[in-house]
Amino acid sequence: MHILLVASAFNSLTQRVHAELRDRGHRVAVELALPGTSLPDAVRRHAPQLIVAPMLKSVIPEEVWAAHTCLVVHPGPVGDRGPSSLDWAIHDGVDEWGVTVLQADAEMDAGDVWATVPCRLPRVSKSELYRGEIADAALEAVLLAVERFAGGTHVPRRQDSAGTADAPLRTRPYLDQGVRRIDWTEDSTRTVLRKLRAADSQPGVLDTLLGGEWYLHGGHPESVLRGRPGELLATRAGAVCRATRDGAVWIPELRPRRVVDRPPAFKLPAVRALGDRLPPLPEHPAPLSPGARHDTWTDIRYREDGSVGFLAFSFPGGAMSTEQCRRLLDAYREACARPTSVLVLGGERDFFSNGIHLNVIEAADDPAAESWANIEAIDDLVEAVLTTTDRLVVSQVAGNAAAGGVMLALAADEVWCRSGAVLNPHYRLMGLHGSEYWTHTLPRRVGPETADRLMREALPVSSAGALRLGLVDRVLECGPDGFAREVAGLAARLAALPATAVRITGKKTELDRLESTTPLAGFRERELALMRRTFDDPDAPYHALRRSFVHKKRPSGTPPHLAPAAVAETGPVPSAAGVTRTAPLGSSSRPIG
Repeated sequence: MHILLVASAFNSLTQRVHAELRDRGHRVAVELALPGTSLPDAVRRHAPQLIVAPMLKSVIPEEVWAAHTCLVVHPGPVGDRGPSSLDWAIHDGVDEWGVTVLQADAEMDAGDVWATVPCRLPRVSKSELYRGEIADAALEAVLLAVERFAGGTHVPRRQDSAGTADAPLRTRPYLDQGVRRIDWTEDSTRTVLRKLRAADSQPGVLDTLLGGEWYLHGGHPESVLRGRPGELLATRAGAVCRATRDGAVWIPELRPRRVVDRPPAFKLPAVRALGDRLPPLPEHPAPLSPGARHDTWTDIRYREDGSVGFLAFSFPGGAMSTEQCRRLLDAYREACARPTSVLVLGGERDFFSNGIHLNVIEAADDPAAESWANIEAIDDLVEAVLTTTDRLVVSQVAGNAAAGGVMLALAADEVWCRSGAVLNPHYRLMGLHGSEYWTHTLPRRVGPETADRLMREALPVSSAGALRLGLVDRVLECGPDGFAREVAGLAARLAALPATAVRITGKKTELDRLESTTPLAGFRERELALMRRTFDDPDAPYHALRRSFVHKKRPSGTPPHLAPAAVAETGPVPSAAGVTRTAPLGSSSRPIG
């Protein structure tokens, strides 16, 4: 079936729906609903059989919905209406929620129901839920609705104007800053966290701090530090700790309120954003040792279970600055000094990594120099993983990964991916050739022709597609909360296999063979030569593309690479149930490097 995705942006959910529908053999094109563009004209040009809107902030014109079935994804259960559905659910502390696929008509969120799927709302940030539990439910609902539409016999359920006992109608207004505002003298830590989590990653919570107005982004509880409500207590990994009425919270990122006649501000690590305003505060690093307390926030954490080490990291937005890459490399080296045979690398729920930190680069006095420092730092980290020969390294990809983040994952011996993750193994949309040893690791896994196609097409790849291509070795069918537990069990089995010791012994031999024929340093030098040329050229597209990305400048039209409606070359997937695992634990079909 020819399906047109209409969206306000090609965001994480739109990418996932795009990749999963292509996996199932549908011809899929994307049209961005942008100011100054005509959606009716675009629809006529595409002539789709069905229109799906995974994330749409504007109204579909009557000219479109009257002529085509338009299925709109609403991040709320049946009966819930309004533009801040998920925000309100988190703000109110709701435990159970859902996603509904509605048919567009004259009234927003009031159309016939094609599918609805319930989901849990664990106590995490809005953006993490949106990419996790909400995305899982949304995809299930979209696939069910598409299947029902294709069947031609399903009659969608009408929403009664009065609602029902199970699904009463409730239209909630936009959740504005008047409701989000934190009262540091009165609000408990629990309330503060709920407000922060409901505003992440947009719009943030507007607050006053050190004589300025800032949007606060992200929030994590602190179990020990205490002070006067509203007082800044300490720093850690670029975040600031601020006292509440009965505790304290860590705030990782800040964004200054926009000043008239100046470019829009953007998020930065809190310490970096505050700059000279920040008074002298103690730095409270969290210990990295296996026995360190886990009741306080940190962005890098290490633990052990028998002969398996787990090095978890979680950076806001998946971006990794020069400083974050260097700290993670130090932590990786410490983890490699431990007596383990398997090391699991990656976060437990959300992003794996999206590569270099474009916001920090944009804020630097010399963005070109910071770009170079950042790419060198992430290359050092990837090199450390590639040259680890005394244990097996497993990348656990719990959530999305892109560009250099994908290549960091591919540096490991095995890549285990959650079924909900989306991979973007390309760089060209940012005007970059890319580094992170991708010219070695990507062709090694998928072959030169497929590597070239992935880079050229610059389209998202589902976990199922990644498994078929050989990008990943294992896909785990589980929810976000269950992924780390599943990985831990598999890693323990891997460590216990007699074949694992044999594989570890073979790693040193294989690396020596590689170095004697095509040394890793050569890949890095060739990649960095092209990157350096781009960074040092002020007219290179990278600089304009970076600025547009950081300042969230909307494109003038739908990027050409999203318009073609080609069937995925990887071929259709009969059903999601068919996506499980590849070879048995302990086996490997490719060289280890």
